[in-house]
Amino acid sequence: MLSLFWRDEDISQKPGAQVITAIRALAFKVVDQLTRAQKHALLFSIDLILGPVAFCLMAVAMTGAYTWALPWSPVVFLLTAAASVALDSASSRLKSYEVPQILRTGGMVLVVTTCLGLILMALRPETPATAPLLFGCIFVILAVSVRFLLLYGLLWILGAGQARQGVLIYGAGDTGMQIAAALRAHDRLVPLAFVDDDPSLAGHLVAGLRVFPPQAIGGLARDYGADRVILAMPGVARPRLAHLTHRLAGLGLTAMAVPSFAQLLGVDQIAQALTPVSSLDFLNRPALEPGSPSEAGTYGGRVIMVTGAGGTVGAALCRQLLRSSPACLVLYDSSEIALYHAEKELAALARGSPTQIVAALGSVTDARITRQVMQDHRVDTLFHAAAYKHVPLVEANPIAGLANNVLGTRTVADAAILAGVKNFILISSDKAVRPTNVMGASKRLAELVVQDLAKRHPGTAFSMVRFGNVLGSSGSVVPLFREQIAAGGPVTLTHEDVSRYFMTIEEAATLLVLAGSFAERGNGGHCDVFVLDMGQPVRIRALAEQMIAAAGFSLRNPQNPHGEIEIQIIGLRPGEKLQEELLIGAGLMTTPHPKILRANEQSLSELEVATALRDLRAAVASGAVPDALALIARFVEGYRPPINRSILPQNHSI
Repeated sequence: MLSLFWRDEDISQKPGAQVITAIRALAFKVVDQLTRAQKHALLFSIDLILGPVAFCLMAVAMTGAYTWALPWSPVVFLLTAAASVALDSASSRLKSYEVPQILRTGGMVLVVTTCLGLILMALRPETPATAPLLFGCIFVILAVSVRFLLLYGLLWILGAGQARQGVLIYGAGDTGMQIAAALRAHDRLVPLAFVDDDPSLAGHLVAGLRVFPPQAIGGLARDYGADRVILAMPGVARPRLAHLTHRLAGLGLTAMAVPSFAQLLGVDQIAQALTPVSSLDFLNRPALEPGSPSEAGTYGGRVIMVTGAGGTVGAALCRQLLRSSPACLVLYDSSEIALYHAEKELAALARGSPTQIVAALGSVTDARITRQVMQDHRVDTLFHAAAYKHVPLVEANPIAGLANNVLGTRTVADAAILAGVKNFILISSDKAVRPTNVMGASKRLAELVVQDLAKRHPGTAFSMVRFGNVLGSSGSVVPLFREQIAAGGPVTLTHEDVSRYFMTIEEAATLLVLAGSFAERGNGGHCDVFVLDMGQPVRIRALAEQMIAAAGFSLRNPQNPHGEIEIQIIGLRPGEKLQEELLIGAGLMTTPHPKILRANEQSLSELEVATALRDLRAAVASGAVPDALALIARFVEGYRPPINRSILPQNHSI
């Protein structure tokens, strides 16, 4: 039956294909033009014919002759017409002819059989009592069979009007059987086979379809040309559905999950839906009060430039700065697509305000373009947020990381001095404190460069702001955990005891802007080092467990072996610390805001900075990774290059 009704392309290969195609197309036109009333009249007429035919067949079966039954045909005809009209049995749609419709047909036959039996008892008492019963059986078999033949004929004819696509059904339970029955009446989707995890069902027929094991999905899809699988398992946990979805996607198949009752009501989504996780739920501290009156006075009417404006922190900074109504906000980024999205969002936010949004495409390592942008727009304040921040990537590409984060910072700072920028704020990181990785070391060296320039160029107020991880930023742990949970796990953790300082993007942007306003009040020739109060460090395992629970899943561990999501320990990555720090020296001073503290830290001499930059430029130019790592080990407190780095070729990136 499967090959007859859905593999239409096979028909074109058979002899007489053109004749079959022409007949089918003609039949489609006829059926397509029939009204519903005409279709009902057709079924009604068929029943009127089948009644007398069934009575004659009964007579043949009982006496071997049908001649005595012919005079009774008008009686059967009239009884059938009356019962069909009374029960409206001809109004059933063929495309939805299932058990309820079969029962309606059976009811019509029962009425006819009962009435005919009473009439025969009264007018022809010699008729055997079993005759009406045999007539009813023959009549109902004929009526139901003809309807099913018409149904399959109709599906075959309708296939001439539109292409039909075969689908596999994963799950041969009650839901799967209901879907198979429903799809048989579908215009374009045809059920091909069941797939089920129960090995005892493999090879059996369920609802007329063969059941196959999960390993056969790929072969079935290729053999039948199926491109989608219906997951008929509404009661299965979402991680299981997510696993199946990802596996099927790898086979080039689209997974279509059957919704649960909650999903039908719109309460829940399918497969990758997760309950939103509130950042403050696991920061264990109160939220920062929004807004600050000092911002408008500092930035209102000024020209502000943000490097790395397309990044998470840079874009959040721009949104926060818009609230101060600057005259112009210059977005500077080397990523065309990131800059495009940032400009589009900020232009919409700035609509109706006095702030002009300018998108400038360029790299912080390009001195000419960077200086030209600052001079053309007469930048007053510059937030330098552009940096490579992903620890494993920078660890694997140290030359690129050092060139962008250190030499890029020097290029931007020099351009700011030449362009007369009044206020320069470096966005730094807690990983710059006694770093064990190249990214942190590059940020610390950038801090030292800014501190050196502050001593020699008092006309520009240099400052830097150091803080920890921003929740939800690109490469951070929260989006990674969310993706892993959506995929059904496991959630990967580098170490049981690893912890980090966290801050929401809104908090970070607000405090960065405030810190910039404080820096301008500082003494010339001094570089303010601001440290944001990050609260208590958060254990990453606790964060993972909380996200799993918030997403509606249970944790799988030795105490709960049947849980849905497990946490796997994969080991610390190269250069990764168990805990981060925020302060190099000792002692912190207060500022006008309780969450912003000022540190007093030592810096390198002018000669040391000049030597470090000269040697770094030479290492970058030659691609000498060991030389670059030795240089930052010499000038950055706490950093030690890995032993195995020394065996790498000088132009090799791990």
